[in-house]
Amino acid sequence: MEFEVTHPFHPWRGQRFVLATRKQNWGEDRVMFYDAQGRLRSLPASWTDVTDADVFSQVAAGRSFSRPEDLWALASLIDHIKWREEE
Repeated sequence: MEFEVTHPFHPWRGQRFVLATRKQNWGEDRVMFYDAQGRLRSLPASWTDVTDADVFSQVAAGRSFSRPEDLWALASLIDHIKWREEE
């Protein structure tokens, strides 16, 4: 089975790879594949076309690159960094 990298900012966007395996790694659904040099690589499955788009992505229809939960995680990370700088 092949998959395509669909993340809008990833340098491999539009490239197709042969899926070696798919599993939970580092707490997320990831696809594993071999790159052109034969090295085993992995990407979040959500950055590829192996899964159906979530409801938000379907409704956004390409008009938004960030899901609300991703923006929430980014805001939390920024708050954490600011908090650490204030220490």
